[in-house]
Amino acid sequence: MRYNFDLSEETEQQRQTPPSKEELQWLPLQNHPIFANATATGESTGYLSSHRTARNLMAWDGASRLYFWDSVKKCLHRISIRLGEPDPTSVLAESPSKVLQADVPFNFVVDRISINRNGSALLLAGSDGLCIMYLYGRTSTTDNSIICRTVSIGSQIYFNSNNVIRTLRVSWHPSSDIHLGILSSDSVFRIFDLSSDVGLPEQEYYLQPVDPGKSRSAASICPVDFSFGAEHLWDRFSVFILFGDGSIYILCPVVPFGSVYKSESILEIYNDAHTFGLKSANSTAVSNSNLAISWLEATFPELVHQAMEGGNLSMLKAQPNALFDASLSLQGPLRKVCNGGEEELLAVRVADCEGQAVSFLYNLVSKDSILVTAWSGGQLQIDALADEIQPVWIVGSPPRVRVDPLDRILGLAMICESIPCELSVLKLDQPPDYTCWLGHPPPMLRLAIIDLALPRNMESGSLISLFVDPLIPERIYSLHDGGIDSIVLHFLPFTSEATGKNETMRAPSVHPVLSTCQAESSSLSPISGFVALSDSFGYSWIMAVTYSHECIVLEMKSLNLLIPVHVDSENDISLEEPKQIDTPDVISKELLSGPKVVFIPQASPNLRSVAADSFEGRSTVHQYFKLFHENYVEYAHKVYFELKHHGPHLKRIIDDQLARLGEVQQKLLKVEEKQPTLEERIHRANQMHTFLDERLQNLRKLPGAHKKPLSRAEREFKSELDRFRGVELDALRSSIETLNARLRRFIQSSKSSSTSSQQRHLPGRKNLVEEAQISQLQSAIAELSLVNRENAKKVKVVESALRSRERTAD
Repeated sequence: MRYNFDLSEETEQQRQTPPSKEELQWLPLQNHPIFANATATGESTGYLSSHRTARNLMAWDGASRLYFWDSVKKCLHRISIRLGEPDPTSVLAESPSKVLQADVPFNFVVDRISINRNGSALLLAGSDGLCIMYLYGRTSTTDNSIICRTVSIGSQIYFNSNNVIRTLRVSWHPSSDIHLGILSSDSVFRIFDLSSDVGLPEQEYYLQPVDPGKSRSAASICPVDFSFGAEHLWDRFSVFILFGDGSIYILCPVVPFGSVYKSESILEIYNDAHTFGLKSANSTAVSNSNLAISWLEATFPELVHQAMEGGNLSMLKAQPNALFDASLSLQGPLRKVCNGGEEELLAVRVADCEGQAVSFLYNLVSKDSILVTAWSGGQLQIDALADEIQPVWIVGSPPRVRVDPLDRILGLAMICESIPCELSVLKLDQPPDYTCWLGHPPPMLRLAIIDLALPRNMESGSLISLFVDPLIPERIYSLHDGGIDSIVLHFLPFTSEATGKNETMRAPSVHPVLSTCQAESSSLSPISGFVALSDSFGYSWIMAVTYSHECIVLEMKSLNLLIPVHVDSENDISLEEPKQIDTPDVISKELLSGPKVVFIPQASPNLRSVAADSFEGRSTVHQYFKLFHENYVEYAHKVYFELKHHGPHLKRIIDDQLARLGEVQQKLLKVEEKQPTLEERIHRANQMHTFLDERLQNLRKLPGAHKKPLSRAEREFKSELDRFRGVELDALRSSIETLNARLRRFIQSSKSSSTSSQQRHLPGRKNLVEEAQISQLQSAIAELSLVNRENAKKVKVVESALRSRERTAD
């Protein structure tokens, strides 16, 4: 249900005076004045810095309204649209658009906007700020714009002056209109409730993917992106988190307080836990299913009555709940499923692509959970979950809970660690009950690795954003520096099995939709806005806004998109040249062959003695004349009619041939005129070829031309150094900045708490616990700084050794 919050826009004067129809116009969306008259520059938008981030300044409410953030005027445009009018290929937009402005000014640059489910609030996210604009308000008396209430989210945690914690990803929860999920650079996932205190998170999950001191790479502990699950079993309670080395972890269950779910979906997983968990012969499965049942019954109190007596509730509301003696396990990293004959090391290995993981997408297609990982090297890694997700807790690690005076839960925080025993390799030949409710993370089935062939000369790699088509979930759009590509999945393992289709595994098809021809030296993303549109009649469009505010609208074909191309393997394909098709003749072949030959009847021997005026003579002459008329006279009439009928046609053919002959003669004259120039260019090219050949021979005589190529071990070592310099050093710097921010925040909080409790403490007495924590943080920062300096020194030593080796080899 969609609510209209624009009731306060009309004043008493507007209610009395109807709006003028001449002021409103319906134009093609790409010709709207906000795109046709707008110009953007780096100075006006604030993008002259070296900071590169994926931008999307467009949002769609799923019905008839588009939202566009103007970076120059720092306002939001609301555009009413009509899809498929007047013809199915076009999109009309209302002009002028409504202008929405924040009631409180903010100074950060907006990188991305996103709208919630019912279209009542819009997210404005940037590297230096995060705000929520409510899309209803009062009308301004000065410029007739709508002044909307705007609030800042988590300003004390992320954007305070002494803090360097960056927000990596912000997303609306798919089951709530008032909850936001935020993943930050301090490896903490937080959920904020807009209906309560927006400065404090409702839930906090501190991510610890590996044990302290056991990490082999800094990228494996630095999160990059996350995505919420969809409406499928325990996926709806799951959060998928991507780390820099490409490893994927799962948090389950994570439920916003007060979110609403379908009762039949909750009953399905509740009965599944009873059937396959409690009745299992494995004690671990029974324990895990007991925890899941306890959590479901406490989170949804009406569930037991619904399951026992069959209540008539269609929706269930999640209540604030936490297991007081257990915290969520960080399930992962997810491994690739292997066959019985494959090596186990192949299943544990994560990174099969180049560079660093930059973005992540979860997509539910029928019964398949699709995971798409984008890499800075320009590759897309597409996997499908080969098993169902189940919740896992770590007993003995109680969470922190914030309650009100009535002991009602207001917020919770917990440390989520990965379980080392989960690193067992799962195989396809194992029975289904082998891993059911045992706490193992689901394996991944590799569907494809797609190389987008992007330019690789950028030091920071490619920025790739992923979007799902709202009409066809099998189609995924990838937005990058080179433009927009469409990826269509043709093979879905569980969906094909459920529908009874015995299909072979087909690779996804990739189609370039839009090419931006981005310059190699530019650090700006060429596309600043993207949205996929669809209507109820099966039509879909994509809309893109370039950096210069140029709007592009393209219709996307959806008919027969997923139907495979049938190739007849029985009939051999002939490689011979096709036979020439006879062109129709101008004059029929019957006329060209002449009149029919008719044999004259044999005359009697005394015919010469017969008089012409006699009866027998006249009969013979009449017979000869009849034969002559039937053959030659009628043939002459046919020839006359044919020539008269085809005369104009023959004239047109002759004129066309003459015109073509004239064109050929003109081209020949031009060729003759250009021939001296071509001969001169060929002569200069031969001279340049000779000069370059001589120069190449001279270069080959230089001392460094005969150096030996690097061995395989040296190449692997060099690639490892390049990866360390491009990925690990950035991750280490981010970790050091995060620890510094935590230390400063802890020192400030400790100072404020010490001043408030100064009267309760004796003078000269110190808090030993706080000092121990501060010293521990300082030692950790010093150790990280030392490791960073040592690694930089090692890189310099290795580079100097390689250069000296090259000089000695010369």
